[in-house]
Amino acid sequence: MPRAAVFAICAAFIVVSAPASAEPQEAPLIPRALLYGNPERDLAKISPDGAFLSWLAPRDGVLNVWIAPASDPGAARPITQETSRPIQRYSWSADGRYVLYAQDTAGDENFRLYAVDPRSGASRSFAPDRASRTDIYAVSPRKPNVVIVGVNDRDPDFFDIYAINLQTGERTKIFANTDGYDDFTFDNDLNLRLAYKDNPGGGGVLMRRAADGQWSPFQEIAPEDSLTTQPLSFNAAGDTLFWISSEGRDRAALRATNLDTGASRIIGENSKADVARALFDRTTFEPIAYDVDYLRNEWIGTSPAARRDLLFLSKRVKGDFNIISQTSDSRTWIVRVDSATSSPADYIFERAKRRLVKLFDERPGLNAYRLSAMEAVEIPSRDGLILPSYLTLPAAAGRNGGERTKQPGPLVLSVHGGPWARDEYGYQRFVQWLADRGYAVLQVNYRGSTGFGKAFINAGDREWGAKMQDDLVDAVDWAERTGIADPKRVAIVGGSYGGYATLAGLAFTPEEFACGVDIVGPSNLETLMASFPSYWKAIYEEVARRIGDPRTPEGRQMLEARSPLSRADQIRRPLLIGQGANDPRVKQTESNQIVAAMQAHQIPVTYVLFPDEGHGFARPENNRAFYAVTEAFLSKCLGGRFEPFGSDLEGSSITVPVGAENILGLTQALARSH
Repeated sequence: MPRAAVFAICAAFIVVSAPASAEPQEAPLIPRALLYGNPERDLAKISPDGAFLSWLAPRDGVLNVWIAPASDPGAARPITQETSRPIQRYSWSADGRYVLYAQDTAGDENFRLYAVDPRSGASRSFAPDRASRTDIYAVSPRKPNVVIVGVNDRDPDFFDIYAINLQTGERTKIFANTDGYDDFTFDNDLNLRLAYKDNPGGGGVLMRRAADGQWSPFQEIAPEDSLTTQPLSFNAAGDTLFWISSEGRDRAALRATNLDTGASRIIGENSKADVARALFDRTTFEPIAYDVDYLRNEWIGTSPAARRDLLFLSKRVKGDFNIISQTSDSRTWIVRVDSATSSPADYIFERAKRRLVKLFDERPGLNAYRLSAMEAVEIPSRDGLILPSYLTLPAAAGRNGGERTKQPGPLVLSVHGGPWARDEYGYQRFVQWLADRGYAVLQVNYRGSTGFGKAFINAGDREWGAKMQDDLVDAVDWAERTGIADPKRVAIVGGSYGGYATLAGLAFTPEEFACGVDIVGPSNLETLMASFPSYWKAIYEEVARRIGDPRTPEGRQMLEARSPLSRADQIRRPLLIGQGANDPRVKQTESNQIVAAMQAHQIPVTYVLFPDEGHGFARPENNRAFYAVTEAFLSKCLGGRFEPFGSDLEGSSITVPVGAENILGLTQALARSH
């Protein structure tokens, strides 16, 4: 399973005074259905041959893949037929003959692979007979009918490698993973060249596979470099590896290393941020650009043509942009533009002609509303770190003549998940929804977040509930000192690790926050680590090093002390919990435990459970329902605006095992929806 996909364990209304004769009218609420319902269209891609455009769009209310001739986007038609759970990711085969997508069941993350012929509509499933997970590892124009996948059907702990012939459906095993590798890199002929294996205590070794199948060490990865080092791809000849590496430096750089001579050179680097990604030419297989993201995302070209194109785009579009798809000749790009204050939009860019044409806005209905600006800020921690962060103020109470409002107001501290992930600049429906309801929103890249160098990531090792939590409190203190936040009206909200931070905030600092919303967050770190998915076995050493090791008495003691469950009796403020019953990462037990502990101490809590969801909520009906409950909860706690429940619970699987009576109107809304 790709390491990048694994290391995410766990995402009163202010009115500016005016003369009585010119009293401003309160802006209409942005409907929850517009923010949390289906996008009109999303995730545009272009087929490798340039013949088709594709995107996700609703079909009978469920997101499916649509395609259209590149010459006539208006002639789009759906080619997939999902009827209950939305398709969330898809790709094209290397020759453009098939659309590939993965789908799980009710959030269990046992993804199955499907291939659809966009011309005939014929669909084929590559799901093994038994419950297992399939991950795509590689495709290549040199073998256009083949996709390389990892499947854990033989051993649920480890992924074997298969080559699937998309035309015949034949699945051929090319590597039995009996040695516990947890990531693989292939060359452009789809030969398995590298594999990664964790070392006891953290870090690992990148192993090189010879033509005869024999393995030998290629590169030791020190524990401090393990989250900032990642192989990407090979050059056309197959003798040079392009990879992101932090060896011998703090900020990870884009490198090229010759596997035969060991000679290495830096292609791209930045003094403040890690290189995040690279863009490769599809014909030469050489990197033509890379991006870095300190406070804002920036693409840097490594070839003259790419530099000219990126400069052209930077002058033509408003906001940050990313290249999300390209043709096999690299002459046409699909570019996503994000200004943070409007719906993200996808464009088609013909590089030779310098022709940039808008395809669509993801949510065009937002254009009728005023969205709030996002500001990048740097916040100092108590021990001298700089925390790159983002502040969004309500549009009605944000900036007036370039200055913030003088009146402190309610604030929501939104804590990202992972924790080995990050917040970034751009449109986020969660943030815009909160700002529209009258809340300032503060997003903090606390220590342990990715993108800011390995020292910043490693500063979070074994600091769950400790210095990582201190960073969040320091950021709230900053917002209070600068007159942004009313100290009595600050909520903490987050998902996965952010849910853990919410529970820790209410349990460890019970007077700091007015209330909290925990979404799929762990409450007991020891049971969390004991219940990880089986296929995380290969990364267990890494996780134990960074969270705490339950195999030692000292580790168990620390994990207990850092678990919010151990201090559930200290919680004083209102808590809302959202959980998916099928979550494979943070199992339902984590929410059940904290709810039971609070009930035992007669502490009010509201528990929302979705029987058809996993680690987060995929179905828009469930998103609308949960955030309707959250909106009512926050309105009571902080005093912000509130859209009545209306019909937002209808079509959802929502259940509220505990505490529906704590939220005004919820019991009645539940009765209407069932």
